[in-house]
Amino acid sequence: MKNIKTDLNSTASDFSVIWEIIHNYFEGLHYGDVAKLKAIFHPDVWLKAPGNRRSLKQWLTNVSSRPAPAQLNKPFSFKILAIDVVQDQAMAKIHCPLFDFNYIDFLGLLKEEGQWRIVTKMYTDIKEQQ
Repeated sequence: MKNIKTDLNSTASDFSVIWEIIHNYFEGLHYGDVAKLKAIFHPDVWLKAPGNRRSLKQWLTNVSSRPAPAQLNKPFSFKILAIDVVQDQAMAKIHCPLFDFNYIDFLGLLKEEGQWRIVTKMYTDIKEQQ
């Protein structure tokens, strides 16, 4: 972990919930747990990478149709790099080595109706160029 911080206007409880959501994200990816992933995303989220846009439904279909990293004996190497919380919004920067990719994800979260959910996901593969 490099730069984890929280704003004075957020509570320790909010920070803990966000931390748990991110760890559920990691576990959902590692074990291919679509139900766990669906529970932490807002239904209208779009996942965006340079040149690629997917709805939550499209992405979850992809996750469910591929072998899970845990099934392939891949290491659980996900890391939280930074979390910033300002009142009812948060941004998390995370490192997700997944299959042959080396992703950096930015997850945007909002607290609406008392519940934190991921409302944006941007990601890119930072694999070194050879």
